[in-house]
Amino acid sequence: MKKSEERPINQVIEEFLDVFRLRNKMNEAKVIASWPKVVGELVAKNTIRLSIQKKILYIKIDIAPLRNELLYARSKIISALNKEVGSNVVEEIVFI
Repeated sequence: MKKSEERPINQVIEEFLDVFRLRNKMNEAKVIASWPKVVGELVAKNTIRLSIQKKILYIKIDIAPLRNELLYARSKIISALNKEVGSNVVEEIVFI
């Protein structure tokens, strides 16, 4: 490889994500991975399932009062998750 063709690895990875349209899936995985950090250990332990489809985060919580508390904090959670990932990945939260 010629010296003029050398590029930093992070630039190559960024191009790879764009070319193969994997950036959204990567960001969705980051949101799910950052869930415990954003909401705390108690909520994370009582979270049964998380999934994202079309910018909607679907959450299943096994304790009804906790689910109600999270309903009230929905907009704060959305902001914190998007800030953690650095992208607008979640626009709505639905509790199932």
